[in-house]
Amino acid sequence: MPQFSVLIVDDDEKLAKLLQTYFTKEGFNTTLAFNGNSAVELARKLRPDIIILDLMLPGIDGWEVCRILRKESETPIIMLTARDDVTDRLIGLEIGGDDYVTKPFSPREVVARAKVILRRTRKNEIKSDIITAGNIRIDTKRHQVYKDGAELDLTPTEFKILELFAANPWRALSRLQIVEQVQGFAFDGYERTIDAHVKNLRRKIEDNPKEPRYIHTVYGVGYKFVGDSHE
Repeated sequence: MPQFSVLIVDDDEKLAKLLQTYFTKEGFNTTLAFNGNSAVELARKLRPDIIILDLMLPGIDGWEVCRILRKESETPIIMLTARDDVTDRLIGLEIGGDDYVTKPFSPREVVARAKVILRRTRKNEIKSDIITAGNIRIDTKRHQVYKDGAELDLTPTEFKILELFAANPWRALSRLQIVEQVQGFAFDGYERTIDAHVKNLRRKIEDNPKEPRYIHTVYGVGYKFVGDSHE
């Protein structure tokens, strides 16, 4: 596995250094930040391959850090929180987080999840396919989506779901299949998480989200992408 860089953001210095130890053992270049302002500054300066971001930070909290950074880049972000709440998880993923880990956690699990995300990101970067469906054009190399020639603003997770749908036209995909393909693993509450992402996708790609042209609900199963797709 190539050497990657990680920015670890947590105001708990002991926990941050523990994570640093585990990531370093796995060959990562690691940098620590202990507040939101430093996190934004270091992310802009260092451009890490992945960010581990605690949500409860002094100054700018993790939610806002994620919003700021997501507007500027597609760097994967794994969110850390002590609150085991499905609503928090949904909000975190909706604003651009790629994964969500509840404290207490195993540092090994965080490192493993980071590796899964980075492997998936690297595979996407290698691809150069253009997928089209109706008036939607997906550039899988540049992670860009266009509707009627205008670029859409999708989060990284929304892009991955849309890419999965478009690469499997007319195939009914369960929520479990979707989360395993996009996240690499399932987690508690993943059904609602996928539903939230699909709802956001429909708002962005459909002319009428209530009567979708592309993303159809398959009751009792999940979703399927309808359209003349080709690569």
